[in-house]
Amino acid sequence: MFGRAAQRIKRWTRVTRLVLHFFRGMAIAGLLFPLQSAQRRKREIEHWSLSMLDLLNIRLFLHGMPPQYGGRALMVVSNHVSFLDIFAVNAVVPSRFVAKSEMRTWPLVGWLATRAGSLFIDRTRRHDTMRIKHEVSAALKAGDVFAVFPEGTTTNGSTVLKFHASLIEPALEADATVQPVALWYERTDGSLCEEASYSGGKSMWETLMGITGQHEIRVHVCFLEPIQTHARHRRDIANEAREAILLTLYPEARRSRTEIHADLAAEVH
Repeated sequence: MFGRAAQRIKRWTRVTRLVLHFFRGMAIAGLLFPLQSAQRRKREIEHWSLSMLDLLNIRLFLHGMPPQYGGRALMVVSNHVSFLDIFAVNAVVPSRFVAKSEMRTWPLVGWLATRAGSLFIDRTRRHDTMRIKHEVSAALKAGDVFAVFPEGTTTNGSTVLKFHASLIEPALEADATVQPVALWYERTDGSLCEEASYSGGKSMWETLMGITGQHEIRVHVCFLEPIQTHARHRRDIANEAREAILLTLYPEARRSRTEIHADLAAEVH
């Protein structure tokens, strides 16, 4: 009985802290962003994302080498498990995101994502896909970093679906480097933490309850070998990025160059 009460208290304490953290983010985005440089806004996003993971007791482990900007156009391409993916990526490489149109209506999250530069796509409208493609391409050429989830939906983390090459096409138009990133969530015993996933028909609230009910979650963010896009077909880029992520997430990775060259894992605080 006391154990259940303690569990409820812990869960609602985390939910309350999370809501307050989102209000803090809205204040920063609404009041400070208009006065800050692009570089300062990126630092704010990075710090806010790290703090959000920390208050949910999610430990971030970084594998491989995050990209060095150097003024070159960059697109981050990742598998998609949870709405936490956005914050895990932002905690290392502050990025603009392409998100589904429904996300714009989410309480707190939608407004904050909009202020942070996310673009929202209605996949039921073909012309909207073209609009997003042109806007992302222009932003990449202007120096913004964009992150996309080419699966187009989330999974429970046990598989990687087909990558839709259309979401990667703006990187080719901007001659941007594609940076594959493999994401996975674990419990403390190393097993897959499906509670972190936003899939299988779960609502956002159900997912949040699953996350806050965990003692600790470990999210791994693995930066793989960058892919150059010059004079290549979008389908080949999509397949290469997906294959690199698959080799990292599943047993084949133990024999891959990813395991050999990116074996330095550091917890990010």
